[in-house]
Amino acid sequence: MNIEELRDYCLSKPAVAEEFPFGNDTLVFKVGGKIFLLAGLDDGQHFNAKCEPELAQDFRERYSEVQPGYHMNKKHWNTVFMGGALSRKQLCEMVDHSYELVVKSLPKKLQSEIATEG
Repeated sequence: MNIEELRDYCLSKPAVAEEFPFGNDTLVFKVGGKIFLLAGLDDGQHFNAKCEPELAQDFRERYSEVQPGYHMNKKHWNTVFMGGALSRKQLCEMVDHSYELVVKSLPKKLQSEIATEG
């Protein structure tokens, strides 16, 4: 997966907004106004995704491509490198997990609106 494929995948999800709040070198994807994924455009080879703490630790132990979130809360965020052994399916599952975690944290009314959009 490359940065363009990652972008297309994120934007295919319901109610996703693409922004650059941290400058032109960090692409940010939000749902309901909350960040679920950040991608560095300097090398285009990694992204940060939210993750359940136990699952985050499991990923880090199993895959060298998954590290504690760079410049993020390391308990809840992973930095994932796309150029390694992780398959497109695995990368998409990590994006999905992050998106779903954020949607679940939104107010019920907003969750319902997003569900009808998808």
